[in-house]
Amino acid sequence: MSLFTEFTIFVLAIFVGFEVISKVPTTLHTPLMSQTNAIHGIVMLGGLIVLGYAGDGLEYVIGTIAVAFGAINIVGGFMVTDRMLGMFAKKPKPKADAKAGDGKGGGAGK
Repeated sequence: MSLFTEFTIFVLAIFVGFEVISKVPTTLHTPLMSQTNAIHGIVMLGGLIVLGYAGDGLEYVIGTIAVAFGAINIVGGFMVTDRMLGMFAKKPKPKADAKAGDGKGGGAGK
């Protein structure tokens, strides 16, 4: 393929990706983040394959960038997913002995 064809595919992928992501409802963000972690794992695998078959400097640079961006997105995706799931965790209940007025501090009349 020519460089112009590859660049055209790249630009079209940007537009399609933007349209798909902008249409996702907020209730699907957590499951979507979990799935994108798997997709970025595939990006890293592709980058490693490119690095394995690299023959010149440009291929090494593209493979290295793919692996680096894939790793950043995997780690960031898991961090965001963990934080979003943490919002649904039950909060610990306060202990009964820490209430005001039990003689251990902070109560009225002190």
